[in-house]
Amino acid sequence: MQEKIVEIIVYLIHEMRHDKRLGEIDLRILSERGYTDNEISTAFSWLFDKINLGENLLTDGQRGSAHSHRILHDAERSVISPEALGYLIQLRELGLLDDMEVELAIDRIMMAGFSSVGLSEIKSIAASIMFDYDDSARIGSRLMLNSKDTIH
Repeated sequence: MQEKIVEIIVYLIHEMRHDKRLGEIDLRILSERGYTDNEISTAFSWLFDKINLGENLLTDGQRGSAHSHRILHDAERSVISPEALGYLIQLRELGLLDDMEVELAIDRIMMAGFSSVGLSEIKSIAASIMFDYDDSARIGSRLMLNSKDTIH
């Protein structure tokens, strides 16, 4: 489910970058693509939560260094498909992942021992990074549980 929410967030930010306000975005397109109302609402909640935290999601993709371009090592290139790398670059350019988070995604792939990583795997890894931010001061107000959370 997290992967679908990331896809919706990517769509929303892309539309906002083309000078559309959230209220002007046609949500019927998302429904026609098979996203549920719950997934769409969760994506909006994530966006509003980030905005309330003071994050500027409409930067020019410059959350990290201004001129950083990650080149894959031969070993990384043999594991990460061009589509998966393209998706990581898209998330980076939209400002949803910064340079360190892209590195974290690549490290997770390489350390996990994948023989091949495609689009579906990279979506899952990116979603886990995006939704696992440290907001321990706001416990109880999160949309999703973090990997260190427990339920009592």
